Amino acid sequence: MQDPNSVIHLGITELANLCGISPSTITRFCKTFHFKGFPDFKMKLAGELANNPHSAETHYQDVIAGNDLGKIVQAIEANHLASITDTTRLLDMAQLKKAVDVLCAAKRIDLYGIATSSIIAQDFYQKLVRIGKNCTAFADSHMQITAASTLGAGDVALAISYSGETPETIDALRCAKDSGAITISLTQYGNSQLASLADVSLFSSSLEEGMRRGDMASRIAQLHVIDILFTGMVSMEFHDYIPKLESSYQNVRIYRKQREGK
Repeated sequence: MQDPNSVIHLGITELANLCGISPSTITRFCKTFHFKGFPDFKMKLAGELANNPHSAETHYQDVIAGNDLGKIVQAIEANHLASITDTTRLLDMAQLKKAVDVLCAAKRIDLYGIATSSIIAQDFYQKLVRIGKNCTAFADSHMQITAASTLGAGDVALAISYSGETPETIDALRCAKDSGAITISLTQYGNSQLASLADVSLFSSSLEEGMRRGDMASRIAQLHVIDILFTGMVSMEFHDYIPKLESSYQNVRIYRKQREGK
């Protein structure tokens, strides 16, 4: 009761030792309250803590050199939860709806991102391909410009940059805009060249300091936005996209089984 966040990271023997009781006593305790066992209890406890912002730490924590692994796990968890919570609060529903609308209607979608941002772009690319969208993700700055110059009316370019100041990504989005495409940016919250250039500006949480540098919480925050965009698209065009999702899933299973059979 005093420290529920620690319990979800402990094994049954560790918790028993801390409480001065036997592991079997913990098992009986869990079953008394109709849980299947200690793992089931921990899973339900973690879910309750995640849904209750007053019982879990949702502020950013720095990772201190020499910390034990348990504290590192807790710090990373807190940072990821905080980045998702902060990003959700920053979302402008009008801008988000506009982004979903133009992505659904797009004849072609280009995704631009350098370094870590390219990982976010690749994630969205893999999702969009599964629903049949004509889409490509570009990490090479020259290819970004080359592709952007061939866009036109009815096409969409989405550029991802945590700082919003990556020169290559700014150039690519500007080229796409000049070519007639609708432009979308995904950056940290605040003023930036990329956000000011885009027709639709989306933001993620904007704290990445100390040993958190390495784009950990920011990556989770941007993936959170990408998941929202994709789910919004599928919800909006459910009858068109769901059969394509199912078809891609079934075909991967069929060809995987055929390959394994050989």
